[in-house]
Amino acid sequence: MMAWNLMSHRDHSTWGCYVANTDAHYGFKTISPKILYFGTPVALISSLNEDDSTNLAPMSSFWALGWTMVLGLLDETQTADNLERHPECVVNLPSPPMWSQVEELAPLTGKSPVPAIKAKQFHTEKDKFKAAQLTELASTLVRPARVAECPFQLEARVLSIHRLAGERLTALGGGVAAEVEILRVHASPEFVIGENYINPEKWSPLVYNFRHYYRLDHSSLGKTFRAER
Repeated sequence: MMAWNLMSHRDHSTWGCYVANTDAHYGFKTISPKILYFGTPVALISSLNEDDSTNLAPMSSFWALGWTMVLGLLDETQTADNLERHPECVVNLPSPPMWSQVEELAPLTGKSPVPAIKAKQFHTEKDKFKAAQLTELASTLVRPARVAECPFQLEARVLSIHRLAGERLTALGGGVAAEVEILRVHASPEFVIGENYINPEKWSPLVYNFRHYYRLDHSSLGKTFRAER
């Protein structure tokens, strides 16, 4: 690392030529895709509106470490506003057959008027559950409602909200990462083995892969040494 930091400008230029030649040899192509969704699960995030109704929004920018999750949200969204004001949510995980209902929600926003940056593609919808033909189910520890049709519903509280940087994100209006702690997991029994084990042979998340919806094919390639079964 130190040797790299001490490289002269000429050395960097030489390295750049080397990389270019190596890419050409192996057939790599430098590209600039609009998004970087290399196959991520989809969630429906429930959050609390100012009038105590539940807003519902699809997202595919989230990841988990233990029982802590990070949710990536654009600034000009009702969900971002709601989590700033009321630090609770539900992470609802839809099954693959629900993709069309998720897509019904995709062009909707709880904001009125629609922010200028979204005005060409989005329109305001107050009752998103009705719009997507989904059912509200009362949560047990938080105020936002769950989605009854989703096989997994994760009640959560917001621990902190971090501002995200980057030129391309700024061009989209900016964004935040909401750090949340999962408080309770509700699961459909058909995907559970025993008391607490989720059966990966039966459960497939709805996957968002470069703006197309997919499911896992359930052909296991193997398992980690930490797998419970």
